[in-house]
Amino acid sequence: MSNLPFARHRRLRTSNQLRDLVRETKLHTEDLIYPIFVLEQPGQKNEVASMPGVYQVSLDFLLDEVKEVVNLGIRSIILFGVPEEKDDVGSEAYNDEGVVQKATRIVKEQYPDLIVVADTCLCQYTSHGHCGVIKDQFVDNDETLPLLVETAVSQAKAGADVIAPSNMMDGFVIEIRRGLDQAGFENIPIMSYAVKYASAFYGPFRDAAHSTPQFGDRKTYQMDPANRLEAHREAESDVEQGADFLIVKPALSYLDIMRELKDRYNQPIVAYNVSGEYSLIKAAAQNGWVDEREIVLEKVTSMKRAGADLIITYFAKDIAKWIKE
Repeated sequence: MSNLPFARHRRLRTSNQLRDLVRETKLHTEDLIYPIFVLEQPGQKNEVASMPGVYQVSLDFLLDEVKEVVNLGIRSIILFGVPEEKDDVGSEAYNDEGVVQKATRIVKEQYPDLIVVADTCLCQYTSHGHCGVIKDQFVDNDETLPLLVETAVSQAKAGADVIAPSNMMDGFVIEIRRGLDQAGFENIPIMSYAVKYASAFYGPFRDAAHSTPQFGDRKTYQMDPANRLEAHREAESDVEQGADFLIVKPALSYLDIMRELKDRYNQPIVAYNVSGEYSLIKAAAQNGWVDEREIVLEKVTSMKRAGADLIITYFAKDIAKWIKE
């Protein structure tokens, strides 16, 4: 060995079989969580203009979408509601007959073993598009918390397996944990959007969820993309307050943050492969500029390599098909 002029690393790359044998990071269908946008109006399946291949589906078409997901081996979905009516306090979010609550009951009745994650926020339900109660053109943190608790409890009552609060209010995890426990849902876990940046990658989602702010932006409650240590403070608070999962959103531009959280905390780390990341690849693929399959698999593998245990992605159905191949 001492006489060898250099190491021959390529020996382990000479065939598909060898490369598969020594692969360090592997992607599984069970890692995927598929987002679904649910409409109240019947008879609707509307492709989102800025997200080719992603649809808003009405409650009467929901099971068709879920059946495809289940048949592909995907075990988890996350539900986003697109209500017919909105008001300044997002009351449809915590209406027991709201769109996410109805959707959850429909799904769990037909597919009781499918994990249903409920996004817990007010932005899709408020007339102003912000994630909380507005006072003097500012989102009031403490006035918003009780409404988030009501939403979480209502979603749990409907059968949600996991509550995923995405609002970035201070104290949201501990208040929701207390509310769930007091309502008898102490076994329902919280998948906290612990690290959620005020990102430019969210635009297509706001198109799909009809949640664009009607004034200002969300920079007073979502994080500055330039900040790293702040992510640790946010995650540490959520862990101390009882979060069971930690989401990093967006995923691709924050792989460094994901790795650091994975190294520091024992909670499962969830990467949110957000709408802008999806749409950029879709647009490039449609123009023939990239190989969609190869670039998507490389991207989500990088998220797992960075520490993600689970990945919320609009590519979930495609990835599940590619894994089977």
